[in-house]
Amino acid sequence: MRRILAVLALVVTVLVAPARPAAAAVTPLQVYGAWHCGNDFCTWGAARTVAEFDAQNHWLVDRGDGRPSVNVVVLSFVDPLKLLRLTDDATTVAGVPRGMTPEIVGYFTGRGIRVMLSIGGITYTGAWNTALAEDAARLGRNAAAVARRLGVGIEIDYEENTAPNLTGLQAFIDAYRAALPYDATGADPAARLTIDVAAGDRYLIALNRKATADWLRTDRPVLDYANAMVPAKQPSASAAVANWQEHLDGKAQYAPPIPPLAPAKFTGGLYVANGGRPLPECTDFASSLQRSTGTFVQSAAPHGAGTTAGLLGYMFWAAERPAVRGIGTVPPNTCEGGMGAGATAYQIPIPMPALRQS
Repeated sequence: MRRILAVLALVVTVLVAPARPAAAAVTPLQVYGAWHCGNDFCTWGAARTVAEFDAQNHWLVDRGDGRPSVNVVVLSFVDPLKLLRLTDDATTVAGVPRGMTPEIVGYFTGRGIRVMLSIGGITYTGAWNTALAEDAARLGRNAAAVARRLGVGIEIDYEENTAPNLTGLQAFIDAYRAALPYDATGADPAARLTIDVAAGDRYLIALNRKATADWLRTDRPVLDYANAMVPAKQPSASAAVANWQEHLDGKAQYAPPIPPLAPAKFTGGLYVANGGRPLPECTDFASSLQRSTGTFVQSAAPHGAGTTAGLLGYMFWAAERPAVRGIGTVPPNTCEGGMGAGATAYQIPIPMPALRQS
């Protein structure tokens, strides 16, 4: 009888015990890259030798064991108005900054690192507005021609917060895609077309809404993915996660609403260089935000869009010398111990694989 009672008690305990939550799905990171500002604060206005460039940037292609620290670099920035007009001047050749040469592109691609050119940035917001009003379709065709010639992708960084020309931007994208259709395999580097959105959904609202609703859908993709940019300063881990969660949730309370964004359609942005002292993102992976937010980034669940868990990965602002003041990522402040160690910890694939589509 005592044995029977014990068995019955065990059965009752099992029946009423709360179920353990299922482990969150963990998806390996696919994108781990850096925006790159060159040695003149994001102008790229002068050609450089590969030897001199390597002396300042070797950590990007060698984390200390011969493997790259990143699988994509985004050369920042191209002036959209100069690209539209194919300008030749002291810092530009046919609309492209003189420092963005085939040799510099080859420095990265020869090591399996994807290269993209970023058109815009906050400095060139007015130039974007003028170029889109003047001939958005021609700008798209010119961008596609440069992408094809250099074997690079293109990033749209249009930071007009108040009244973005979304009709013009649609024409730009349509013209680019007419020349270089969307390529789900990622095999054609020139077909890679991405966009920068705000850190969360409370800035660049109209752009976020349009991009999420029309260009970043998993059922009919137009752009490959978005980068949720860095906020005004390096966030805490909780603030970074809260920003990225806004994209996953959307903003149903806005009029019109911003729909949710699939985790597989964006990366999260962090600073690698900002201010007067080294950041853990550069020097100490163990205490870095890419470590403390890693569980979220790899397992963030879809919340109305997409079917797979986890953001695509991380982008870091910015390599070499992103600002006149403060330190960059040049010797002795190189980033093997931060991003390089992160690439090892997260087993970043190099070259970048075909990206998740849903």
